[in-house]
Order: sequence, then C-alpha cells, then structure tokens
Amino acid sequence: MKNINHIIKKVEPGSIAEEMEVEPGDELISINGKEIRDILDYHFLTDDEEVTLLIKKPDGQEWELEIEKDEDEDIGIEFENGLMDDYRSCSNHCIFCFIDQNPKGMRDTLYFKDDDSRLSFLQGNYITLTNMKDDDIKRIVGYRMEPINISVHTTNPELRVKMLGNRFAGEALKKIKPFYEAGIRMNGQIVLCKGVNDKDELRRTISDLSEYLPYMESLSVVPVGLSKYREGLYPLKPFEKEDAKEVLTIIHEAQEICMAKWDNHFVHGSDEWYFLAEEPFPDADNYDGYPQLENGVGMVRLLRDEFYEALADCEKSDKKDELTIACGRLIESEIRRLVSYFNKVFAGIKVNIIGIRNDFFGERITVSGLLTGTDIMAQLKGKNLGSRLLLPSNLLRFGEDVLLDDIHISDIEKELGTTIQIVQPGGYGLIAALLMNEDIYTDPLPPGYEKN
Repeated sequence: MKNINHIIKKVEPGSIAEEMEVEPGDELISINGKEIRDILDYHFLTDDEEVTLLIKKPDGQEWELEIEKDEDEDIGIEFENGLMDDYRSCSNHCIFCFIDQNPKGMRDTLYFKDDDSRLSFLQGNYITLTNMKDDDIKRIVGYRMEPINISVHTTNPELRVKMLGNRFAGEALKKIKPFYEAGIRMNGQIVLCKGVNDKDELRRTISDLSEYLPYMESLSVVPVGLSKYREGLYPLKPFEKEDAKEVLTIIHEAQEICMAKWDNHFVHGSDEWYFLAEEPFPDADNYDGYPQLENGVGMVRLLRDEFYEALADCEKSDKKDELTIACGRLIESEIRRLVSYFNKVFAGIKVNIIGIRNDFFGERITVSGLLTGTDIMAQLKGKNLGSRLLLPSNLLRFGEDVLLDDIHISDIEKELGTTIQIVQPGGYGLIAALLMNEDIYTDPLPPGYEKN
C-alpha cells in the first residue's frame, strides 16, 4: 500500500470528533487497527457502533480514541484529500466530452477528467468502468457501496469503443454483470449523439440495460452538449425538434414495456428533450421518485409541483417589491409561467426575468448551470434590477460562491450594484427567495431557508 498521509482538514462543530478533541492538522493513522487505503475504507470501518481511531498529533503524540456511537452515525471528520488517495483521471477520449470543449484560460480543475468509481458513490459522478479493476469491483460489492452511476452511452461494444476512444470500452461493459449478480443498485446514463448512438442503437441500449432491472434502477437519456469550441473534434450535430420527438417516442415506448414487466418506467428523457420537442412534461408519477434529478431529468415537473403547492399555502398580499431573476435560456419560459401564477397572489411584486445568452460557451448551451459571471455581468449591466438579483444555486461550485469563470458572487454584486440572493433548488426554494423568507410563507421552508 502506498503511503498517503490522511491529514484532517475540518472537524464538524458538535460532532463526535470535536468531543474527542480531534483537531485540524491531526493525522488519521488507522481504524480498528487497520490501515486506511482511501475514503471507501474509512466509510466502511466507521459504520460500526464501536470504533477505535489512532490519531497522530502534529507534535508526534499518538492518541487511541475508543468511540461508541449509533450505527452509520458520522464521526465528523473532513480530510484535506477528499478521497484520501490520488484521484483517478479518465483514460478515455470521448467524442462528446464537454471538457474538451472548454476554452483556454480557465482554472486547472475544469480540465481534469475524472473516472473514479469512488466519486460515483460519494458524489454521484458517472463512471465509464474503463478504469475499474477487479479489486475495485470486489471492494464495492464487499462494502455495499451503492448506488453506482454508470455512463453507458451504448451497449454495442464496437460503437462504445468508438464513442469513448478507448479500445477496452466495449469489454468494460461486462463489469455491470457482477454488480447485478451482487444486487448492487445502479443508475445508467446515455449521452445521445445525433447519427451515432440514436435511433436503433438507442433502442438496443435501452433494451439491453433493462435486463439488469431491478438493480439497474434507472436510465437517463441526455442530449450531447455542444459548445462553440469544437475545432478539431468529432463532427457532432445538434438535435432538432423532429429529432427530439423521435427520441421521446423511443423512450415512451420503452417505458410502456418496462412498466408492464417491472412496474418501473426505468428510462427517462432529460428535460431538454421536452423543451426541444415542444411536448408536455410527464406527470410526477412518471419519474419513479426522481432518481436522476442531477441529470436534469424531471427538474421542471418537480419545480412546477412544488411551486404550486407552496403558492397554494400563501395568502394574498399587497406587499410591494421589485426584483430580477437571471437564468439560462432553457428554463426562462418556465420561470415566466410560474411567475405569472405568483403574481395572481402577489400582484405588487414585480419580477423581471432575464434569460442569459451563453456567449462564453456558445448559444447552443442554454442550461443555467453553465452560465458564467462574465455573461451575467455583461448582459445585466445598466439594467434596473430592483431590490435584488436572484441566481440559481447550480451555477456555483459546491460549497463556494464562485462561478465557472472564477467570478465570485461579490464581484457580480459590486459590478452591478445590487444584492444577490442564491435560489435553492425546487419550487419551495423559488417561493422562499421571491418572498425573502418572510412569515407570509406558512409551510416549513427547505434546508437553509429558516425564517428569521
């Protein structure tokens, strides 16, 4: 085992670790007498009710800490290296990779391609299986680390080799089977490329993966994202309205088959398909509990339903205010729709809605999560934004206040001369933001939106 020091970065206030006087800068040596290879070992070994930590202090003292806790209770330690090991970079050269479509001059982390199975369990990342070794499979099965999120794209081995640019990509598909046999829960993803893995290839992939039900719990189909920086890359074309209609037809036909056999819709199209095809969004029941929200599957339906539910609990008010919502152009029409209902209850609150054109990556990129501070500032400069500017949380790096182009929220506030309020996901978050979290909203607010 290679020697990696597991230095503690943060101790959660009120946690077991704080109670045991563990401090940032301490080093974790072992758990229950066993050396720790990475974060998977740490999670598995700390799940027990009785845990013994060996901690090394900066002055060289070693403390043996015996802990009694509830099963699965977190000890409250965060490490300098999130994985407690080196990150595994991607060995593929996918024809659709968005990182290859980034402009030059961005921060280094945006050019790092990960394909690490541990991030699938910890952060929900999708992996291609091409980096996964037999030992990784055994550990995931042994530790019951689930769900595992898999970027499949196609079950045609030869086509997968072409799409992933890796001669082992077709063979890697066989690694799904041991997870299925062990009952490890999985989610699949298809990045659909026009003229490559669509039409009959899409039908084949859905059919093949449905054989892994019920442990392959869901499958999302998302359109390839095409930035304006594709010079020298594989010549991919954008989907048009009729293409989107055909994709949805294939998905809906497969859903009927899966519902009849498994009582599970299984395969879902991301929201972009419904916008592009100009077709109505399915009802909530169609999304089987929303297992792939992070892939943009069902976000609009959930946003609508939560928004209407929250609004129904609000009493009419003569409150007056003016504010602005900035969002990606894909969701702009939906936000306008929701605000029109909002104004039936709060007629005195004027909400300006501005869809931001993505000049940074190109106009084909329309999702809010890929907006930059540069575009937001350029397109809102000089406009009357009212008392505040609302921005969606998904354009921020997790746990920080910086956008993709390293522009901070404070930079935008200073440039535009306004106060920014970050809107948490879902309809409850939007209502809470519109109302500044006042007591006029009577239902319990989502995390982070306590009334004050």
